[in-house]
Amino acid sequence: MYTQRNRLSFVRVLFGLLSMLTIIWTIATTHAAPAEYVAVQNRLQRGWNTWDTNTVIGHVLLPQGLEIRLGIKRNSSENSDAFLGTALIGRQGKDDEQVFPGPHSFDGSYTELRLRWRGVELKVQTAHVAEDLVMLVTPVSNGTTQSPTAVISAGMLWNQPGVVTREEDALIARMSNQQIPIFATERETNASTAPLTGPYFALRLDHAVGISTGKRRDVKEIESIVTEAQRAFADRSMKSGATGEIRGAIETVLGWDTIYDPSNKRVLSPVSRIWNQNWGGYVVFDWDTFFAASMAAIDNRDLAYANAIEVLNETTSAGFVPNYSRAAGWKSSDRSEPPVGSITILALYRRFHDRWFLDATYERLLKWNEWWPRNRDVRGYLVWGSDPDAEPRNPDDSSVGTLQGARYESGLDNSPMYDHVGFDGRLMQLADVGLMGLYIADCDALATIALELGHRADATKLQARANRYRKSLKTLWDEKSHIYRNKDLRNNELSASISPTLFYPLLAKAPNAEQVDAMLRDHLLNPNEFWGERVIPSITRNDKAFADQDYWRGRIWGPMNYLVWLGLNNYNTPLAQSARRQLAERSAALFLEEWRTKGHVHENYSAVGPDSDTVTTSDRFYHWGALLGLIAMPDQP
Repeated sequence: MYTQRNRLSFVRVLFGLLSMLTIIWTIATTHAAPAEYVAVQNRLQRGWNTWDTNTVIGHVLLPQGLEIRLGIKRNSSENSDAFLGTALIGRQGKDDEQVFPGPHSFDGSYTELRLRWRGVELKVQTAHVAEDLVMLVTPVSNGTTQSPTAVISAGMLWNQPGVVTREEDALIARMSNQQIPIFATERETNASTAPLTGPYFALRLDHAVGISTGKRRDVKEIESIVTEAQRAFADRSMKSGATGEIRGAIETVLGWDTIYDPSNKRVLSPVSRIWNQNWGGYVVFDWDTFFAASMAAIDNRDLAYANAIEVLNETTSAGFVPNYSRAAGWKSSDRSEPPVGSITILALYRRFHDRWFLDATYERLLKWNEWWPRNRDVRGYLVWGSDPDAEPRNPDDSSVGTLQGARYESGLDNSPMYDHVGFDGRLMQLADVGLMGLYIADCDALATIALELGHRADATKLQARANRYRKSLKTLWDEKSHIYRNKDLRNNELSASISPTLFYPLLAKAPNAEQVDAMLRDHLLNPNEFWGERVIPSITRNDKAFADQDYWRGRIWGPMNYLVWLGLNNYNTPLAQSARRQLAERSAALFLEEWRTKGHVHENYSAVGPDSDTVTTSDRFYHWGALLGLIAMPDQP
């Protein structure tokens, strides 16, 4: 008789077989890292830098994992002592620390920030001397009845082997085959009750204090070292001439946002540390991370390669790059995000000319490209979607198989373009101009890569796919309004919403020169729709949703400006070139506006006024905001 026990046994056996098959599949399909990329990560994982995602006032030595971390103890006679053990850029709580980020070199050879917290204000600078680290902490203002205390601790991160002990007036870090002494610039003058379990220095902050590794250095020597490192950073930035300030800002943004992920043993640049905290340690978004690769390329080939390859390393078993991949291995198995991978990889190859990089990325780019028409085609048009039966399913993601999940795939989470569209439980019933423009550009770039690698048959198929969707895109041109329009596939009516994504066909070289000029004249350069000192809003100024100024409902986004700017580069009409130049100038001015005054790099910017802090939904240090500056750099495509 078939009993409940039999059924349970059968289920266990079946589950075991499925688990074994999953392991076999994973082993068979895992993309082995080429030796060149192993070398890239090895070079990145060296030396002192702000690798710890939990704080910007801690410096970690890789590959050892030794951290030296600054904490601040607020001393008061008014029973209001408090301790700040970590600090992040962009926190928005009333009593949270405020960090104004100063220069941060890619390699951590110079960092600077100002920290304001509960009436205490400090400047913190670090620099390298050969393999040593120095840190200088300078009080700017106090605001308490007693001087605060700098609590400088040391310990091992991520279960790395080693131990740190306090020995007389030094901290000694002992690791396998290495010993590193850490010295303070003076003897401690007050005891501290800091809530720490490891050894530390407690230094009174009524004057500048510092620490150094390797050998004992006084404040004067440390000041000299940081001044020289500061000058070297400025000199390197100024080599870019008029755009040197932007170049330094982009390096700084990525410098502060780049971390070490110990679970996957990799260096990469998530969008911000605040997002990392909210997602359990790190989060990798699709197009965001490709854009980080493009920005890193200004002066750091290794970091550019790392970001591009690591986001491809998140490819799902279905063959697509997911919308997100987060700590503990959760991914959006139901949805992807805008396909900007191939145009990014091709641009990096044209800049650096490393053929191994194409070999390392090609197969995954090809599978991703093939996934779109197989899973997101409705009657010859591409649409956004979210697969309800995707596995493994993140139990905390309630958007799977919903219209909101499909919105997330578009990357435009709350765009008014998608307010009233149909959804069949898997796919939006809306032919999407932006997606097709990006996908055709992806096909074109990947076909070029295929030819470079000698895959002629693949290139032919890719060119055929591009031509097929160009024909579909042509049917979405509206001769009356002189722009492409999304189409409701339930009733074949063209959408009334106009967004910058309707310019993405320029990336696909779909419109002719006359059509491009008409699009620019009637829409992009029209002050009633997109043009103005603050450009480009994510929906037209005359759309009722523009007044919301919330996320994709009217705010300005770096990636939109960047993609429209790239598309304009494909056309040489005087109007197109003028629009491209003006777009770059106005985007850079928008970026520098709050960079100079607040050190902010916004996830999205206000389209109506100079203060982009008026909403809490805009992260204040989200690296793709720097795309607004990138397009003004003279050596871009």
